[in-house]
Amino acid sequence: MMSQRSKRELLEEIRPRYLKAKKSKKKIMLDEFVAATGYHRKYATRILKHGRPRQSSKKHGLPKVYQGEVVVALEQIWEVCGRICSKRLHPFLPEMVKVLERCGELQLPASTKMLLLQMSRSTIDRCLGPVRFEHPHGLSTTKPGSLLKKAIPIRTFTPWDEDQPGFLEIDLVAHCGGSTEGQYINTLTGVDLSTGWIECLPVHHRSQQAVFEAIQTMRTYLPFLLLGLDSDNGGEFINDLLYQYCLSEKITFTRSRPYQKNDQAHVEQKNWSVVRRLIGYDRFETEEECLLLQSIYADLHLYANFFQPVLKLVSKEHVDKKLIKRYDTAATPFQRVLAAKDIPFETKARLTNLYIQLNPVQLRTSIDAKVAKLWKISR
Repeated sequence: MMSQRSKRELLEEIRPRYLKAKKSKKKIMLDEFVAATGYHRKYATRILKHGRPRQSSKKHGLPKVYQGEVVVALEQIWEVCGRICSKRLHPFLPEMVKVLERCGELQLPASTKMLLLQMSRSTIDRCLGPVRFEHPHGLSTTKPGSLLKKAIPIRTFTPWDEDQPGFLEIDLVAHCGGSTEGQYINTLTGVDLSTGWIECLPVHHRSQQAVFEAIQTMRTYLPFLLLGLDSDNGGEFINDLLYQYCLSEKITFTRSRPYQKNDQAHVEQKNWSVVRRLIGYDRFETEEECLLLQSIYADLHLYANFFQPVLKLVSKEHVDKKLIKRYDTAATPFQRVLAAKDIPFETKARLTNLYIQLNPVQLRTSIDAKVAKLWKISR
């Protein structure tokens, strides 16, 4: 079969002679041209008479609407929000624009602002597609704690209620680099199931006492009462010290099944999306690194809880052998705390007053600078 280039060359060769030829001769030339090119007879007749149609330089389809300044503004907000997905960013976009304008970090023409706020989730994904990236995975350091396994879970005081603030999943993230040998710093992560409120604290040694003290400190940061703890089976959690503390403080203490990470899906997800994405996988051992982590998490306490919208699973159902999950509208932990009925008005007023004073760009800049310093001194 002839190539398109050969067909064009044949047309340029035959057409001048075809236009000058008599009718009987044209019929013979047309038959030969159709046989050689495989064109339909009517199409061959048309291009021999009039030549090939000129290719229009005009592009088909609708003109691009979301480009230039509006995409730059979207990328800026996306960076400030920690590069979250469109399902979380889309409903929070109007609030984030308002906050950034209030802090003097964003100034947009009315037309650009209108385009930005009318973006759909799919449009946000298309605009941000070229700048997304992936991260590696780390090592597991959970070692089983056999003590008191038969006594935990206990549900003596308050039934586990995922809709009431105060029930936390907790876990440790190891900053051990490529080896679990020796002593290294860990991060204690706690996530409230109802509001998504997250707290992170550095733990210098993976001991029962150190973890217990970090849990006590974490409790003072929460804007609600601590009603329940759910941990994995590590010995740093499954021990008499924490068990007796929960008994005396009337805190419901439960544990997950061995080797079933989905039992702690909320905190496992935060281990990656918050701690790993921010701190990475380097090894940290020194007191200086621990203090710097503590400073980072102080900023993160404000940044994540006030400016990081989270999704909450509403329902799951199997349809045609597929699991369909439905989520509510993304909202920040702060917004969910304000919507909670069990939290006192005084607490909500205090958090609102703090929120008005916060600048997410300054928080993000401070966090990034401290993380860069942490990486520098660890190498």
